[in-house]
Amino acid sequence: MSQHARGILALLLVTVVWGTTFPAMKDMTGYLSANWIVVSRFTLAGVLLSPFLLRARWKDLHYGFLAGLVLFFCYLFQVEGLALTTSNRNAFICGLNVLVPPLLGRLLGRKAEGRIVLALVLAMAGLFALCWDGNLAWSRGDTLALLAALCFGVYILMMEAFSRKAERLMTLTAAQIWTVAICAGLWILLREVPRGQIDVHQDQLNYWAYVWQGLKLYSVNLIYLGVVATAAIISLQTWGQSHATANEAAVIYAFEPGCAAIFAYFWLGETLGWTGLLGAVLLISGMIVSQWNTTPRPTASLAPE
Repeated sequence: MSQHARGILALLLVTVVWGTTFPAMKDMTGYLSANWIVVSRFTLAGVLLSPFLLRARWKDLHYGFLAGLVLFFCYLFQVEGLALTTSNRNAFICGLNVLVPPLLGRLLGRKAEGRIVLALVLAMAGLFALCWDGNLAWSRGDTLALLAALCFGVYILMMEAFSRKAERLMTLTAAQIWTVAICAGLWILLREVPRGQIDVHQDQLNYWAYVWQGLKLYSVNLIYLGVVATAAIISLQTWGQSHATANEAAVIYAFEPGCAAIFAYFWLGETLGWTGLLGAVLLISGMIVSQWNTTPRPTASLAPE
C-alpha cells in the first residue's frame, strides 16, 4: 500500500473519531461553556504530547503556533454554535468547509480537478440530505458554525503546506495543541471569568466551584476528547495530511456529519430518517469519487521522531 493510500485511510479514521465528538460535546454544552470544553481537552492532550517539544526546531514551533491559532477559532466557533443550534444543523454548516480549500485554491490560481468538483457536489448534496430538518431559518448558532467552517477550511490548507515543510510532525502537532489550550485559557480570563456564559451570579469562588463540578461530572467525556479525539487523532491527522492533498482531505472530512449522526443515534438517541440515509450514501460516493485516478504523491521528507 502506498503512502498516499495510508494517508487517505488515516484521514478516514480521523473523520470517524471526529463524528463521536459531536454527541460527546453536545452532552456538555448545557453545563460547561465552549471555552472550558476546549481548554480542558487540549490541555490534557498537550500534557501527553509535551515530550515532543524537547529539542524542538523554531520552524516547527512557528508552524504549530500559526495552525493552532486558526484551530482555536475552529473549535471555539463550532462548540459555541453547537450550544445554540441543533447538532444536525451544526454538522451540516460546519461541513461546508469542504468547499473552502478548492475555492481558495481557485482564487490562488490553482485549477480544480474534475473528480474533486464532482466529489464536492456529491458531498454537499449528501450533507444537505443528511441534515435537512425542514427549517431554513438562520440563527446566531448557524453563523458561528459557518465561521467554524471557514476557519477549518483555511486550517486544512495550512496543514497541507506545514505538514510537508515541518522537520518533526509530532513537534508541529504538540505546538498547535498547546497553542489552542493557551488561547482558550486566555479567552476564558478575558471574556468569561467570573460569570461569562456560565450563569453564576455570586462571587468568583462559586464560579470556580461550578466549573470544577462540571469538569468532574463530565470527566469521562473530557478524557476521551483529550486523549483519543485530540492527542491521538490530531497526531494522525497531521501525518495523514502530509500524504494527501487539501482537496482530498476536505472531501473525506465531509463524511464527519454522517459519522456524527450514527454516533448521535447510539449516544443521544437521535434518529436518522430516509433522507439521512440518502445523505450518508452520497457522502460515501463523494469520498470514492475523490480518489479516482489519483496520482501517487512522494513521501514527505521528515526527520525521524
